[in-house]
Amino acid sequence: MSRGVWIRFALVLGLLVGCLALAINVKPNLGLDLKGGAQFVFQAEGTEQTPASAENVDKTLEVLRGRVDALGVAESTLVRQGQDRILVELPGVTSDEEAQDAEERIGTTAKLTIHEILSTVEVDAKPSKQGNEVLPSEDGETLEVGPTVIQGDEVTGASAVQRDQSVAWVVAIDFNGKGGDTWADITGKAACNPSGDPKRRIAIVLDGEVISSPQVDTGVGCDVGIRGGSTDITGDFSSSEAKELAALIEGGSLPLDLTAISDRLVGPSLGAAAIDASLEAGIIGIILTGLFIIFVYRLVGFAATIALASYALLAYAMLVGLGSTLTLPGLAGFVLAIGMAIDANVLVFERAREEYVAYPSAGLRRALQVGFNKAWSAIIDSNVTTLLAAGLLFFLGSGPIKGFGVTLTIGVVASMVSALIIARVLCDLAVANKPVSDRPAISGLSHHGKVRLWLDKKNPQLVKRRTTWLGISAAALIVALTGIFWQGLQLGVEFTGGRQLDYSVSKDITIEQARTAVADAGFAEAVVQTADTADFTVRTGDISNADEQRIEEELGKVGGTVTKVDDQRIGSSLGNELRNNALIAFGVAFAAQLLYLAIRFKWTFGVAAVLAMAHDVILVTGLFAWLNKPIDGIFLAAAMTIVGLSVNDTVVVFDRIRERWWGSKPEDDFKDVANLAAVETIPRTVNTGLGAMFILAALAVLGGDSLQDFAIALLVGLVVGTFSSVFVATPLLTYFHEKFPMSRVKREKVERAVEDSGAVV
Repeated sequence: MSRGVWIRFALVLGLLVGCLALAINVKPNLGLDLKGGAQFVFQAEGTEQTPASAENVDKTLEVLRGRVDALGVAESTLVRQGQDRILVELPGVTSDEEAQDAEERIGTTAKLTIHEILSTVEVDAKPSKQGNEVLPSEDGETLEVGPTVIQGDEVTGASAVQRDQSVAWVVAIDFNGKGGDTWADITGKAACNPSGDPKRRIAIVLDGEVISSPQVDTGVGCDVGIRGGSTDITGDFSSSEAKELAALIEGGSLPLDLTAISDRLVGPSLGAAAIDASLEAGIIGIILTGLFIIFVYRLVGFAATIALASYALLAYAMLVGLGSTLTLPGLAGFVLAIGMAIDANVLVFERAREEYVAYPSAGLRRALQVGFNKAWSAIIDSNVTTLLAAGLLFFLGSGPIKGFGVTLTIGVVASMVSALIIARVLCDLAVANKPVSDRPAISGLSHHGKVRLWLDKKNPQLVKRRTTWLGISAAALIVALTGIFWQGLQLGVEFTGGRQLDYSVSKDITIEQARTAVADAGFAEAVVQTADTADFTVRTGDISNADEQRIEEELGKVGGTVTKVDDQRIGSSLGNELRNNALIAFGVAFAAQLLYLAIRFKWTFGVAAVLAMAHDVILVTGLFAWLNKPIDGIFLAAAMTIVGLSVNDTVVVFDRIRERWWGSKPEDDFKDVANLAAVETIPRTVNTGLGAMFILAALAVLGGDSLQDFAIALLVGLVVGTFSSVFVATPLLTYFHEKFPMSRVKREKVERAVEDSGAVV
């Protein structure tokens, strides 16, 4: 066994020990569903010019989202209550001191304005002219500033950035058309003054205090100014200082004044029993997945199972190290990702089996190395497309969309480290010894699996029936779309809004008893929490008064006398802007994936993959419509996961098609090549799918009401995605190829690449 293998093993062991130390010593940030947090209600107060209408309150609510993000609280909830109130929930804020600080920072009336600076003055100086103001600055000076020249609503955005790979942080500010013109005028006027003169500076004022007073750069011409509708504030900013200033500027102009009328601490929205059941389901699913992989791939399967456990440690360490918030849907996503992390190993093992069967005399270790090298392209392409989607969802989305982008990125990076580094080292150690070399059957790589042998014997001509498969898919789409448009979607409270009811009861009952009572009243999907101003808070859809009476009656059966403390209508937490951001993020993510596939393969491959992906999401959505299952935040996470599963599976099939086509003979037909490639990838698809299904089935059966719909959506999505990669994406690609053929590369080039891939590393 080579020294290099042991060196790599020592490095892997050191990585895992570091991750273990991080996991033990750093506590995770838990979401409101797992830990509870603070809940505030703000009353919006309008003026004659800006009344506290529902429309204006919604605008204020969207501005508040930036403030909440600036607090560093992830997975928060912001909704409108009634017409003129805003509900804010912050997970993890569990002390009175933290809650008070958050309340002050969120609800403080903020009025952002920009002024010309006239001079520096003494602290007690009077303005020299009516309309001017004397204000304290950020560095201890007292400045006399002129009247407001730019209002806060003329500032369209602010962010902390690093320009041109510089280590220095700047604050980038964007203006609307009017604000940009005024900024050019006042900076041009200021530039006419010498450097160091107060008149060369501009004051950005928040709540009567100058938060920044930058000097116009010496490169700006007199009476020319800074044009283009944007500007940079430079200075000796640290990352945190730049981000704080950007947050103050961007969130600094609320359309309405806010007054806090309620603040309280609430318990977790999910009970301990549901959380324990979900964790139990996850553990059982992981064990079943590991046993399945060991059964199929024997010794290397055992090594992959150990790598699978290391993936869980890596992903958790990255989560706590980055300070991300862990919610129950996020936890379920990680559990699913653990199952999907086996995909790369299955790809490698199937390739290694092919190599060993073809060249048994070369030995197991070379077969394994060739397997890793040949699977590299498919692994990279599938993971890069997923990372592209995750990154765009994070940067363009907000709320749960952004949070899912973080979780997905962590999962992909951890799975690649696990499969391509840890699993490779462990598998090398497993096969690089004489006892295994003498008994290659122990390794699990010495022969094809039963599925592959059966397929080789039957040689199914799947692509020749492409019209049939596409016809079946078209019929399924019609059924799904009929359900969506005729049956309708049962939108959850995140999309529709509803009612929040606060109750006190005369008897001591547990939160689990309260949840059971609300479910018995017919509202199993309602969120039930403890609160410090009432015994229980119930949040549900837009129910009638008769429905509300049923809830009271059921609570009374276990809790005695029921007193309704508060009853509020609430708006949707996934508001119009949030939903628009989600659609934009999805659209750009799809376009980026299509572009990547067009560059790596051909544009026809990208179009076929995106159409198959849309097919999968529509079918699952249609099923939920027919079953009257709620379309809520958890379903949204499931839909995004289905997108990732679909693209991942399709890219693997397409990678094999490309490889086979580039190595084919001139007389070979593309349909035959595509059929062979699709059949060759079926064993990988079956083994990967079954591994993930063990976890999802355990979640569906044992995960409790909170995760059953999530698991069902993913189970259906996994089956549909597996079907679509072979029976939708591949047939579509063959039709596209007839009109827009993909060229071949020279056969010598392919042979040389294959030969190089077999080099010992």
